[in-house]
Amino acid sequence: MTTDDRPSGDAIRTLFFGSGGFAVPIFDALVDALEIELVGVVSAPDRPTGSRAEPTPAPVARRARALDLPLLQPAKLRAADAVEEVAALEPDFGVLADYGQIVPRSVLELPGHGILNVHPSALPRHRGATPIPATILAGDPVAAVTLIQMDEGLDTGPVVAQERWPLDGTETADTLEAEAARRAAALVRRTLAAWLSGRLTPTAQDEAGATLTRPLRREDGRLDPWRAAMELERQVRAYVPWPGTFVDTDVGRLIVHEVALGEGVPGDRPGTLVADDDGLALTTEAGRLRLLRAQLAGRRPIDAAALRRGAPGLVGLTVRLR
Repeated sequence: MTTDDRPSGDAIRTLFFGSGGFAVPIFDALVDALEIELVGVVSAPDRPTGSRAEPTPAPVARRARALDLPLLQPAKLRAADAVEEVAALEPDFGVLADYGQIVPRSVLELPGHGILNVHPSALPRHRGATPIPATILAGDPVAAVTLIQMDEGLDTGPVVAQERWPLDGTETADTLEAEAARRAAALVRRTLAAWLSGRLTPTAQDEAGATLTRPLRREDGRLDPWRAAMELERQVRAYVPWPGTFVDTDVGRLIVHEVALGEGVPGDRPGTLVADDDGLALTTEAGRLRLLRAQLAGRRPIDAAALRRGAPGLVGLTVRLR
């Protein structure tokens, strides 16, 4: 759809705030919505990537350019000139998903219909930057996407709509994100008309159930064998693709891609790489973590049997905690 094809007249002037891949299906749902007119997109600035450090747009920014929509990419949304640029688009409504910056009061107060934030968790559980990994790490039996009316807090606004679905315990962060994005786009589409017509009343979040997540660091991927194998199995799934999971050994870093749970053996001491049939396992505080697919740093990922044949010295090594 080009800008000339977009609805006008009674359509609500709408601004989309988004950057990452989770936001793209939600953005596309708005592109096709007849109730609104997309008047612009606010996204992250282009970032240098690759060996040549070439400026690369975020997924939403790339999509906005393809649709020839007005695109704002402020380094700091709270800066006075950025607020002026947003105000110049005269938005009556906003939707935000996976944007990456705090939205200041000066922007929140611009649209008369407010700004809806699309968050991939069962708010107030898992507020903050990494709700999808946190859902897997905690072993939650269900996942959710939630629409809230934005306020100045961190994912603290009242709930407008929510959808939950069961998890089977095999999800990785990337597959769960894709499913959450699909469901979030459908939820936004179903909710849009009722919200804009004033037929929905937001419900305050229950602060007693609130939890907070934080941005992930590379070091978060270190597997600690003094924890139970069940927890480490969740950690491996939760940290796909970033920050990944690993253990350090005397022959280098072992990057772990896929695992399964195994039973402990009498005499196991946490932190040893042991034979597991023709593969490898890591002994833990409770049970063994079977390494199904892994790689030594600088090599390609392979199954554990091939890894053991290529590096038989791994068996018997004790992993280092730091």
